[in-house]
Amino acid sequence: MPNQDLIQSLHELLANCYMLSLKTQNYHWNVTGANFVSLHELFEQQYNELAQANDIVAERIRALGVHVKAGVKYFNTLSVISDGCEALSAPKMLADLLHDHGVIIDLLNKAIALCDNDQATADMLVARVFEHEKTQWMLSSILEL
Repeated sequence: MPNQDLIQSLHELLANCYMLSLKTQNYHWNVTGANFVSLHELFEQQYNELAQANDIVAERIRALGVHVKAGVKYFNTLSVISDGCEALSAPKMLADLLHDHGVIIDLLNKAIALCDNDQATADMLVARVFEHEKTQWMLSSILEL
């Protein structure tokens, strides 16, 4: 019997990662300004990486023997990440994404704490922390924080 708290945490993680992916794609489509090309390309790289991460998390849920709940309505009920505003300035888009990657890191650490002896899930989650911290570093470097 899988750890139900961990399963719930993984579903919350998946929902928030999916919503972050959607927000990042929104910013990719709508970013403007002097750094348009570099930010447009960066956001594309990031939403593609998030899409792969969504698949990794969902497949881990399945490997634990549980069906993956999915859908925008369902994800909205679990997600604390808000929709992106396509009219934001590029610096505000960057700051918004920087914040949201911090939210994901917090969710990842919560899930890691629930892994008990499930090393495979813990390893997957730790790898995701690495990726989100790297993304935070890149976004903060652009913002010069």
